[in-house]
Amino acid sequence: PSISWHTCIFEGLMASDPASDKPPRRPRYRGTHPRHFGEKYKEHQPEKYAEDVAKIIDSGKTPAGTHRPIMVREILDILAPRPGDFAVDCTLGYGGHARELLAAIQPGGQLLAVDADPVELPKTEARLRELGFPEAALQIHRTNYAGIAPVLFGLSPEGADLILADLGLSSMQIDTPSRGFTYKYDGPLDMRMNPQRPPSAAELLARIDENALSQLLTENADEPRADEFAAAIVSARQRAPLTTTRQLAEVLRAACGPQTSPHQEDPDASLRRVFQAIRIAVNDEFATLDSFLRQLPTFLKPGGRVAILTFHSGEDRRVKAAFKAGLAAGDYVTIAPDVLRPSGEEQHANPRSTSAKLRYAIRADA
Repeated sequence: PSISWHTCIFEGLMASDPASDKPPRRPRYRGTHPRHFGEKYKEHQPEKYAEDVAKIIDSGKTPAGTHRPIMVREILDILAPRPGDFAVDCTLGYGGHARELLAAIQPGGQLLAVDADPVELPKTEARLRELGFPEAALQIHRTNYAGIAPVLFGLSPEGADLILADLGLSSMQIDTPSRGFTYKYDGPLDMRMNPQRPPSAAELLARIDENALSQLLTENADEPRADEFAAAIVSARQRAPLTTTRQLAEVLRAACGPQTSPHQEDPDASLRRVFQAIRIAVNDEFATLDSFLRQLPTFLKPGGRVAILTFHSGEDRRVKAAFKAGLAAGDYVTIAPDVLRPSGEEQHANPRSTSAKLRYAIRADA
């Protein structure tokens, strides 16, 4: 709808008048509720709109710009943190797990928390520092979790009492359009955990050949239509570079074709798998995990405990195989007999937990 000239003048005067004691206007958006990430001003200010944010959480949604830690109770039961322990959070993210571990190892304990994301890490550190724990109790470093050895052994030469690695993508990364992780919002086709490290998803798709792309989609996401999607992407980029998430999503939807049966798979399922597969390749996630798992026994003190939270089959297969091999080699005295899943209650309250799988191992005493 059009806006009258006198309304525009009035709003302009109010915005420019330093003497006005009225609060700044909320962001404008279509409809009665904000839909896009940047418009959700209440969710971006949870300390100011606590009741509104609580209602969003109670509805089973994750407020924009935040993340809800998954399987917290189960992880604490497995890791059994005690005062004075040296703990490691390999994937700090929003800091939900770190907050609980940090509280459990006080007094006298120390938490090493690492993350490769230069965008979110300073925000999370600020939130954790505000909780009032001793300065030395929290050590935060920006690094890939496979490269923690120098920092870890510099702080605790004997290794760690407990280690947590939550391999899932944080909600604030998924939901922020400018990070380019999701097909649901239009944004640059990026997908990098560390935006300073090439290649971006757009750069990867611009140069990979069709056979390699098909193999990537199969290995990283078990995509049954890998050949079709690889051909569609290569054909599309010959017409114009793929630089946005919307462009890639449109290519994939066109390749899916119309739904002719109610039993046909929702195209969004394919989009999720393809975006996941490309993200894994962009960030070299499987190679990072493999490197971490090879070093993991050396990171733990005798009797030390590790818990790893995964979110798709490629990750879980690697963790399961590494733990079984470590048990056979005598590196671990106990491993999870089976995968642990979120409770039905948690899956209902937080649908993003549905695909989570938790495994653990305990280091041998000798």
